[in-house]
Amino acid sequence: MKLALRRLFSPLLNYFEAGEGEFNYRKSHRTALIGAGYLFLILSIVSLLAALTAAQYAGFIPLVIFATASIVCLVVGTLGSERAVATIWGSK
Repeated sequence: MKLALRRLFSPLLNYFEAGEGEFNYRKSHRTALIGAGYLFLILSIVSLLAALTAAQYAGFIPLVIFATASIVCLVVGTLGSERAVATIWGSK
């Protein structure tokens, strides 16, 4: 299952896994990245509910931004290599 998901998200993962040289990775970076992904997911759900309640279509802009950030964080945090996680954090 993990291999199939890695193939599905390979364009995203390849972007963050590219590069050479040393990188600084800690296990806590992956945990924090997954936690940030869930927080962005909660924010996107709240944005959706607020947009629907207010009947304002402009409220979908934060939804798209927070949902995209959530997907990137969760995919890289769960499926990405150590280099991908270190790239997200800017650790070199």
